[in-house]
Amino acid sequence: MPATLSPTKTRAALRASARISVDLLLVLVMLSVALWLLGRTWSVVWPLVVGLLLTTLTWPPTRFLRRRGWPPALAAATVTVLFLLVAVGVVALIAVPVASQSGDLTDGVVEGMQRLREWAAGPPLNIDDAQITKGLDSAVARAQDGMGSAVTAVVTGVSTVVNGLITAVLALFLMFFFLKDGPRFLPWLARQLPGRLATDVPTVAERGWDTLGAFVRSQAVVGLLDAVLIGLGLWILKVPLVLPLAVLTFVSAFVPIVGALFAGFVAVLIALVSNGLTDALIVLAIIVVVQQLEGNVFQPMIQSRGLGLHAAVVLIAVTLGGSLAGVVGSFLAVPVAALVAVVWNYVREQLTDPPQEPEPDASPEGAAVPS
Repeated sequence: MPATLSPTKTRAALRASARISVDLLLVLVMLSVALWLLGRTWSVVWPLVVGLLLTTLTWPPTRFLRRRGWPPALAAATVTVLFLLVAVGVVALIAVPVASQSGDLTDGVVEGMQRLREWAAGPPLNIDDAQITKGLDSAVARAQDGMGSAVTAVVTGVSTVVNGLITAVLALFLMFFFLKDGPRFLPWLARQLPGRLATDVPTVAERGWDTLGAFVRSQAVVGLLDAVLIGLGLWILKVPLVLPLAVLTFVSAFVPIVGALFAGFVAVLIALVSNGLTDALIVLAIIVVVQQLEGNVFQPMIQSRGLGLHAAVVLIAVTLGGSLAGVVGSFLAVPVAALVAVVWNYVREQLTDPPQEPEPDASPEGAAVPS
């Protein structure tokens, strides 16, 4: 006889599917509400995030001073002042030349894109797609029009500078208080939470802090090594705009995979426009070698504990973050994905049954076992 479906099992499966669907729907609603609240309070959340990221960089020297007997306030104030002096020095030595050469950098990228389009239109590719050509021409025209619009540039620049200064000041103050009172936060949080939350939330927060600190510090060191090596290669080849390209390489290191591709693409374009095809190919080879050293030597040596994220997950996170929040989303995508992984791993640990130990053999040692 052919097998027939069991009505009881079918109804039970449908009820289980309905419950799971309702649970998932509630989780999605909660996530939507959380994202909406995050967007409404972003002007406060963004300085808080920047302050946390800066704290991950400045906490090691603060911890060193505190272990040497310095008072928490004095250690935090000293590190904050030193960080501010270093930041001002970086702005004076790097950011000003980069800003003065940013127009040349944009012009070089636009000209390089135009040359690539002309090369693709000729043999052997012979690409003759009107829509692609029209889109590239429109992008070049928009870039040129955007550079030529002085009023819009001034207004946007002033607004960006003001918002950036406000964010920097708030983040600096928050960093000082995090350095000063950070170790007391988790015990205070444990006292405020009831029941099991007093253990779970501080544990997840501590793991997330360790993961975030490892990511930011390792990416900063790796980005600095990439910028020095690639900048040295560009300087030897006498490629213009070496300093802006080195700074772009360092900043792009905080956006894994996508950032390295973007910085390398810009460097090759500048070399192609200024020095020709041969130097552009040499620059491409230098970038490939440095990226291989980064992936196989630098990062395993510097980052002692990885994020536990697959490269495909990193790529999807960066793409999703960029589509949702632009440059800021791309910058925060990987740390957020790593923190989500930390929470998920902890929840999975709590929901997993401990392995059962095998029952001891009740038969006496050396006794015969009946067949």
